[in-house]
Order: sequence, then structure tokens, then C-alpha cells
Amino acid sequence: MKAIITDALGAVTAVKDGDTVLIGGFGMAGMPVELIDALIEHGAGDLTIVSNNAGNGDTGLAALLAARRVRKMICSFPRQTDSWVFDGLYRDGSVELEVVPQGNLAERMRAAGAGIGAFYGPTGAGTMLAEGKETRTIDGREYVLEYPIHGDVALIRAHVADRLGNLVYRKTARNFGPVMATAATVTIAQVSRIVEPGDLDPENVVTPSIYVNRLVEVPR
Repeated sequence: MKAIITDALGAVTAVKDGDTVLIGGFGMAGMPVELIDALIEHGAGDLTIVSNNAGNGDTGLAALLAARRVRKMICSFPRQTDSWVFDGLYRDGSVELEVVPQGNLAERMRAAGAGIGAFYGPTGAGTMLAEGKETRTIDGREYVLEYPIHGDVALIRAHVADRLGNLVYRKTARNFGPVMATAATVTIAQVSRIVEPGDLDPENVVTPSIYVNRLVEVPR
């Protein structure tokens, strides 16, 4: 199966009102800014966004929040020195927040992609983050039951793709992209370059084409 190669706006038409959208990035590193801009233009709203943080400055995810398209944020780091857009929206009650420790966030999406129904983890045990959740003591240590995070659509950024949809990442821009690609029904990858099948070293492919539905080439 070949990935569909399209423009950014055409690609994000897969997003519908009320969808859960997984957005890659560690701060701005690896964030698919052009796909997010296209999503703003597309107009889908009432979204649940899953990302490591809640936007930086006024661009990318912060711009999506400012456009008031987001109903709920699920993230690890909602507040930073430049997260004023989210901060203002949260304070006035315009957006909901679920804080998930970073390791749990990655593992919950990995579990979704792996078909795991739930798992026990120690992170958050004994804190406010475990309130209302099932806990269990295993080998003398308290663990918290966590459930997978499934996405309707994942917007991720990779470095190079081939026309089949195999993805290679560049250094820390890799971050959450691989697990998000497996956890979503539709994965849309923004890449700097698209090459022919066979041009990528198979040993360097991180996300196989089976997880990628649409490609958007945005030259650096």
C-alpha cells in the first residue's frame, strides 16, 4: 500500500469535529507546524489534542489553541515560560486539561498501537494524578492502572519518507512520532523530502509504511 501524497490542507481533511488528534513534538522540535496551520484553515473544532506540551509562543499548537479549536489538552507540560496562550484559556475555563507524566504519555500511546488493553505503572502512585484510578501493590510497590490513548488522527513530522510511507527521523525531532503513528487510525506525516522506494536504508527506517496513510512534503 502506498501512502497518499498530498498538500497540507488536503491531508488534514481527515480530521473531523470532536476528533482526538495526536500531535508530535517536544516543544517545537519535531512539531508539524505546517500541518497544524492547515488544520486551523480546515476549521475542525471541539478537538482533544494529545501532545507533550500545550504550545509555545503564538505558533503551531499555540495558534490552534488561540483559534479556539481545542476542547481538551492531554499533555505532560502544560505550562512553560512561553505557554501564555494555553495559560489564558485554561484560567478562563475555555479548555480542559489532563496532565499525564511524560513516560506514561508515551507508554499509553504505545499500548494503543500494540493492542494492550491496560497496564500498571508506578509513575504517579500516591499523588493527585492517581486519584480515582485503580491501584495494585506488586512486589511491595504501588502501581497505577493506566489505559491506552487512541487517536483518530496523528500529525507527526519526520525527516525523509519514501513514496510507500516509510519514515526516517532526524535526531530529537523523532520524539513521540513513532508511538503516535501506531496509535492513530489515520497518520499524516510532514516530511522534508520524499524519495523513491529503495532509496532509504531499511536499517534506518523507524516508522514502517503500514502505519502511515498520508504524506506532505514541506522542504526545509
